[in-house]
Amino acid sequence: MQQFPWFRFSVFASGLMAIGYIAMKATTPTEEQLYKEMSPDLRRRVDATRNARLTREAELKKQMAAQEAGNANPETSKPIWADPPSK
Repeated sequence: MQQFPWFRFSVFASGLMAIGYIAMKATTPTEEQLYKEMSPDLRRRVDATRNARLTREAELKKQMAAQEAGNANPETSKPIWADPPSK
C-alpha cells in the first residue's frame, strides 16, 4: 500500500494559498481608492451615513462618561436599558 504524499500536498496547498493571497492583495482597492471612484451622490450618502454614525458614537460616549461619573445624579447613573418601556 502506498502512503499519501503529505509533504508534496502541503507544499502545493501552501503555494496555492499564497498565490490566492497575493492576487487578492494586488486587486483589492484601498478605502481611499474606492472613495475616489464613487459617484458624487453616492459619496454624499456615504458621508451622511458616516457623520450619523460618528454622532451616535459621540452621544454614546457622552452617556457612558455620564454613567461612570454619575454619582452626583442617580438618574444618569442608570443604564439606558433600565428605563421602563414607553407607551
